[in-house]
Amino acid sequence: MTIPSTTIPYLPHRPQHPLDWNGSEWSAVPFLTLPHFRPESSDHRPPTRVKLACTPEGICGLFDVIDRFVRCTRTHFQDEVYKDSCVEFFIQPKADCGYFNFEFNCGGALLASYITDPTRTEKGFEAFSPLSSAQGALVKSFHSLPRVVDPERQMPTPWLLGFFMPFALLESFVGPLGEINRQHWRGNLYKCADASSHPHWGSWAPVDALNFHRPQCFGRLDVEA
Repeated sequence: MTIPSTTIPYLPHRPQHPLDWNGSEWSAVPFLTLPHFRPESSDHRPPTRVKLACTPEGICGLFDVIDRFVRCTRTHFQDEVYKDSCVEFFIQPKADCGYFNFEFNCGGALLASYITDPTRTEKGFEAFSPLSSAQGALVKSFHSLPRVVDPERQMPTPWLLGFFMPFALLESFVGPLGEINRQHWRGNLYKCADASSHPHWGSWAPVDALNFHRPQCFGRLDVEA
C-alpha cells in the first residue's frame, strides 16, 4: 500500500471567501483528490477534491464534492454526522501524540475528538477526549448547502464545505507546536455517507479496513508557515 504525501502551503491570512474555490485566495493552493473507495461502498463514489492551507493562526481547508443521494439531518455539535453526506479531516501534529478527527456533514455540523487509542469499544474508543462545546466553537465551518437536506436529493448535487481550526486548539491537547514551518505531520481526508441510500467510504490515503480510525494508514503532511 502506497502512503501519499503532500505539502500544506502557506497563506498570509484566513480566506475572506472560504467557499470561493476558484477565487484569488485559493487559486495558488493545489488540490488533493480522494481516489480510494473501500470495496464495501455502493456504486456511488462521488468525485471529491480538497485544498489545505496553513495560516499564521491555524489550518484551513475547502472540500469540493460532486455528489448525489445527498442527505443531511444532524444539526448539533457532536451528532453522528458521518451518517449524513460528510467529509472529514484527521490530523496528527506530533508522532508521539494522538490525532484529531474533524468530521463535517454538508450542513456544517461538526463531530470532533482527540484520540490516543482508537481501539473500538462500546463507548467509542479505548482512549479519547471529545471536544467540549467551547473547544468545538473554535472550529469554523462554512457550507454551500442548507443545514438540513431532507428528503434525500437523488439528483446530482455539488457542494462545498470549508473549515478553519486554530493551532491553539491543537496545542491544548498536544502541547506547544513550536515553529510550524517544515514540520512533518500525518493525517487523512475522507468522504462518506454511512446512512444514505448509497453509502460510500472514500479517502486520500488508502485504508486497509472499513474503519477511518487507522492512524497507521495516514499520509504525510508537510506544513509550511
